[in-house]
Amino acid sequence: MNELFGYIFIVVGISFDFFGCLGLVRLPDVYNRLQASTKCVTLGTSSILFGLFLFKGFSAAGIKALLCIVFLLLTAPVSAHALARGAHKSGVRLWENSVCDKYLEDTENE
Repeated sequence: MNELFGYIFIVVGISFDFFGCLGLVRLPDVYNRLQASTKCVTLGTSSILFGLFLFKGFSAAGIKALLCIVFLLLTAPVSAHALARGAHKSGVRLWENSVCDKYLEDTENE
C-alpha cells in the first residue's frame, strides 16, 4: 500500500516539476518565473522526496528525504522572496500587462 502512495506522490511531484519548468519558459517576466520555479521546487521536489520516504520508510534514506523536505520548505520561498525583492529594487520592470505593483505602492507611502 505504501508503494502505491509512493508512486502517486512521485507522479504528482514530476507533474509539478514539469509544469514549473514549462512556466519558466512561457511566463513573461522574472517575477512570474520566480513564482513558477518556487512552486516547482516546494511542491514538486518535496512530493518526489515524500514518495521516496514512503518507499524507504524510516531508514537512513527515508530520514534524509524528510530532512531535505524540511530544508526545501524553509529555504526555497525565502530565497525566491529575496530574489524578487532584489530584482525589484534594482529596477527590473514588471510585465507591461501587470495589474498592480503593491511593493512600489508600499515604498511610495513611506
